[in-house]
Amino acid sequence: MRLITLDDIIETYTKFRQRGLPFIVSKLNLNNTKRTKSAFNELNKQSSNWWNIPKVRKRWNTIITGNPNTEPEEFVMKRFFREDKNLKMLSLGSGLCTHELAFATYHNFEEILCIDISDRLLKQASIKASEENLKNIFFKVKNLYDYEFPENYFDIVYFHASLHHFKDIDQLLREQLKNTLKNNGKLIIDEFVGPDRLQFPKHQITKINEALHLIPKPYRKRFKLDLYKNKVYGSGIIRMILADPSECVESSQITPSIHNNYQILYEASYGGNILANVLKDLAHHFMELDEEKEKVLNRLFEFEDEYLKNNPSDFVFGVYLNKKNE
Repeated sequence: MRLITLDDIIETYTKFRQRGLPFIVSKLNLNNTKRTKSAFNELNKQSSNWWNIPKVRKRWNTIITGNPNTEPEEFVMKRFFREDKNLKMLSLGSGLCTHELAFATYHNFEEILCIDISDRLLKQASIKASEENLKNIFFKVKNLYDYEFPENYFDIVYFHASLHHFKDIDQLLREQLKNTLKNNGKLIIDEFVGPDRLQFPKHQITKINEALHLIPKPYRKRFKLDLYKNKVYGSGIIRMILADPSECVESSQITPSIHNNYQILYEASYGGNILANVLKDLAHHFMELDEEKEKVLNRLFEFEDEYLKNNPSDFVFGVYLNKKNE
């Protein structure tokens, strides 16, 4: 376990440059919920993360759906819900609801309920829903831990990059979600399922640093900084808790708990063990590609694929069946 690392200092400075002093000050609030909310209440924050890179997103689509141009929402609807009508979906920690809004374009849904603690993000999502004339999606500002789950109500419970922010994972999956889902209802996740608090093992950090040096130095200049990314040290526990007390609090429990309580219908591991860490703060170099940059990404993809042959994936997309206890 790492208490504080050089990456923590760089990350704090980066956030100051990207999001300003008020954001840093917000992390000194003694209220855990308010610190968590401050991490997600920004509408127009600038960042440089791996998920912004179009070629990375096509890689995910290929692994998850078999087609670089097919998004997971389309894949799920065609494979699992093509003939279903009047579906009810619950999305917890939905943020801007980008994926939920995509689901809402399908007439199969009667109700999609998005719950999040960020009023600003849900307001923006509501505006988007109105602009697209989507009448089947609804928004509730609520802390999950205060939400009263209706019994046997939802056909789908959906998490996109949010389940790893919740504590008491096993109880949530085994009790509240199992009870609110109908028998034969589906749990869908697109999630980080790696080590708690991003405490990656030493062998993974070693491989991350090997991969980092597959990137030529000009493309290792950090976003908005006059610094080059030459080594990854990993995240320290203290900054993780200060920045967002909910971040990856029990992420390692997600996969085993789901496997213990639900039937696997479909599961695709799409890595991230190397790419997420190597490309953080460097993604802006790869938003538009020339021949050299494309070769760099291909080398990184091959490096991660080789790593995944002997190590579990940090990110998983899955569809799981709920079976009520007899």
